[in-house]
Amino acid sequence: MVSWSTETVNERERFSYWREVVCRSLFNVSTDSLPQNFSGKMRTRASGQLRFLMSESSSYQFIRTKRDISSAPSDHYTILMQMRGQTAISENDDQFICQRNDIALFDGRQSFSARNSQDGRRVAAVVPHALINERAPWLQERSLHRLPSNSRFLDLARRHMVRLISHELDETATTLLTENLCNLIALASAPDIPLNSLQTELQIEALLAFCRQHIRDPRLSPQFVAGHLGFSVRTLHSRFERTGQTFSSWLLEKRLDECCRALRDPSQVGRNISEIAYSCGFNDLSYFNKAFRTRFGMPPREWRYVFMTRH
Repeated sequence: MVSWSTETVNERERFSYWREVVCRSLFNVSTDSLPQNFSGKMRTRASGQLRFLMSESSSYQFIRTKRDISSAPSDHYTILMQMRGQTAISENDDQFICQRNDIALFDGRQSFSARNSQDGRRVAAVVPHALINERAPWLQERSLHRLPSNSRFLDLARRHMVRLISHELDETATTLLTENLCNLIALASAPDIPLNSLQTELQIEALLAFCRQHIRDPRLSPQFVAGHLGFSVRTLHSRFERTGQTFSSWLLEKRLDECCRALRDPSQVGRNISEIAYSCGFNDLSYFNKAFRTRFGMPPREWRYVFMTRH
């Protein structure tokens, strides 16, 4: 993890520092004006060809010109998530404003301009074209894309992006999480394409994302999921086989994980075991207790006591 900040730079030189060290050296983009009282900070990390960043800054405009592109060609997409404020992005006649919780996608091979709002915060992932193009070839038709905050699958994509900026991830975990993020971006950008016509990997991601969102719903079943996503139950079981688990084993594992998080949460110490079990989607306490003991080697009440006394 590497960080940059204007806090330690003389006020008159802050934007010059940001322009040369961050804009030019890191991202090969230009700036068109000198803003007053500029401040900014950024932290980045890289993993192989992947790069991730979180930045906060005063308002300023940066541009990727044809000259920038010719001097440093870039075979990547930038996936940008707006966390605070807004960013106005344009390319020729194509333009939009990326609002809080929106995600924008733009092509590093094309020129564009972007203006950040005052006190804006953004998270971005820079990924090779192949990771997006092989999953979502329809995105190649345009260079700029905006995925509104309420787009399907985008909530999980946002959580992935925040997680990817963490320095705690190793290279293997980073690669897997980035591939999942690209799957979710592909799904979010394909609202008019039936899920069962997408490649198998995307179908699996859609199934898992839907199940995670409804993990606490006791109605969650193969029939419930298949009906909502337009799959046959047979196709659903076939896709789960590719994950190395059955639907039932996956569901049990995730619900037990949810119970464990609640049982070790100090803010939930006043909730009884049955209440937690029911809230996590279980509707049979005898089955829950047996499954918990099989997984963790002790009943949930004892597991909670042991965890709390150790922490």
